[in-house]
Amino acid sequence: MAAAVGLAGCVDGVQEHFGLQGIIPIEIHNEGDRTRNLHLQARERNGGRASYEQSYSVGPGETVGPPHLDETEQSFRAAIIENEDEATVRAVSITPDTSLVVIRISEDDLVVEVQRSEGEDEIADGTEDTEDADDDDEQSDENGDESDENETDSDD
Repeated sequence: MAAAVGLAGCVDGVQEHFGLQGIIPIEIHNEGDRTRNLHLQARERNGGRASYEQSYSVGPGETVGPPHLDETEQSFRAAIIENEDEATVRAVSITPDTSLVVIRISEDDLVVEVQRSEGEDEIADGTEDTEDADDDDEQSDENGDESDENETDSDD
């Protein structure tokens, strides 16, 4: 057991040294009765660079394991595509403590669940106003300048 713990510490050190990031698995479950087209996209919080983009056609009762997300601060969107338009969109925040992203598609809904190793899990199911994380990012960027001034004032 001590060898495994020692090895785990060594792997962490190698990851830090070479700048390797952890990965966050994604699962897509189609619980509906028809094939659905799904578009997944993530953007880095700093700079807004697209960090992930995948599209899938998921059959009824099918489970898909797309490529993993990087373990960084990101805004993640999942959209059901109908007639080449985004019919249903859910957006969530991905953080370094995110351990799993589960996407569930039903006949009339799309649910994105973010499971975290620490802190509260996040569920975007259309019952809350979480569909446009990009607006939240812009607001926090605007407020970020004001909070920087406040932090400077408090250091005096």
